[in-house]
Amino acid sequence: MRLQEAVKKETGFISVGCLCLTGLMLLLFYVFNRYFPEQIPFGKKVVISGILGCVVAILNFFWMAVTVQKVTSIEDESRARGVMALSYRNRMLMQLLWVVLAFALPVFNGAAGLIPLFIPSVLIKCRGLVNGMPVPKRKGR
Repeated sequence: MRLQEAVKKETGFISVGCLCLTGLMLLLFYVFNRYFPEQIPFGKKVVISGILGCVVAILNFFWMAVTVQKVTSIEDESRARGVMALSYRNRMLMQLLWVVLAFALPVFNGAAGLIPLFIPSVLIKCRGLVNGMPVPKRKGR
């Protein structure tokens, strides 16, 4: 199966957005750690957890996009629904496994591993808001 341009474009958008916002998250961890070192940790655990959380978020989105591409070529609606449902279940299990590991293993920071999983959803919603907004008309000339 060849990836459609839409899958490449959307995965690129999510990847860049995830990397940027995860970088911002790590910067905020660093800044807050300077002011509240007892409450907000910063170090290798936070950085590794943030990066791995970002990778899981991107993989989840890519897996979903590939599944949607695959489902569009399936003519039997019940089979298409089954493929989507299976993909959804497996993607949620992947994320759940990552969250459990991020919180359970001492080499990770749970919060830094969890936060990036929300980034793709935030990016999609923000883009929808921006694209749905009417363009203001310029007055004058």
